Amino acid sequence: MLHRNLADLYAFLIVAQEHSFTRAAARLGVSQSALSHTLRQLEARLGVRLLARTTRSVAPTEAGERLKRTLAPAFGEIGAELAALGDYREAPGGSFRITAVEHAVETVLWPALERLLPNYPDIAVEITVEAALVDIVAERYDAGVRLGEQVAKDMIAVPISPEMRLAVVGAPAYFADHPPPLTPDDLTAHCCINLRLPTHGGFYAWEFEKDGRELKVRVDGQLAFNGVPQVLRAATAGFGLACVFEDQVREPIADGRLVRVLEDWCPPFPGYHLYYPSRRQSSAAFQILIDALRRQGNPGPR
Repeated sequence: MLHRNLADLYAFLIVAQEHSFTRAAARLGVSQSALSHTLRQLEARLGVRLLARTTRSVAPTEAGERLKRTLAPAFGEIGAELAALGDYREAPGGSFRITAVEHAVETVLWPALERLLPNYPDIAVEITVEAALVDIVAERYDAGVRLGEQVAKDMIAVPISPEMRLAVVGAPAYFADHPPPLTPDDLTAHCCINLRLPTHGGFYAWEFEKDGRELKVRVDGQLAFNGVPQVLRAATAGFGLACVFEDQVREPIADGRLVRVLEDWCPPFPGYHLYYPSRRQSSAAFQILIDALRRQGNPGPR
């Protein structure tokens, strides 16, 4: 009975995390109808409704939300302990789930994994690309990758990229009709392309610093996107100024498609960090992954 309850509780946790029987069934490798039947039986045995179902979505009830908060760290601990058993194998192995933003995947994670994984066939890595900040414990991730300033203080954080800089850019065609801004305050007179943040839903306030003075500027313009590739496409087409990571515009600046301004207002800041719960048992395989990412970033002293 205990084994059955654990399996059913894990199924509930996945449904509660995904807010969808379809996605949860795919993640668990079972049919949607079988999963729905499992959850109905679990609710019947417990005598309490755990999920509120509609034709379009599924969400935990108050009781379900309480159970979810309890189960997520518990199953996370079990997963960590199982991963730690890999230390007793001849070849390090284990499966790891990592949440990261797309830019980090392209510039740090994938280059490291491309070199690492062929040498360790028993290490498996699942990467979920998402811009919003997530609770990696509740969502059962082994680790996350975000900018250093975004990592919670109770996490172990390992720098895995060099320092980064922002760059404000515009097309030559745009500057043919607009004088380049000399200070961030001048941006209020410019057409700027906004980026909507996924976590808070608002527009990103452009951040600047010079001689100890920090500024955040709310910009305005005709266009706004929730993705950087679209922002850059609009900027290159001359629709306004964009504020992005320096490495994302290195080539178009070099070939003259974009012109950089306010460079002296964009100092370096801490780059990407791999972070994970302090209570996570670090297996040999996980340590190999950390070391590969640290070498990939080759950052200076923290």
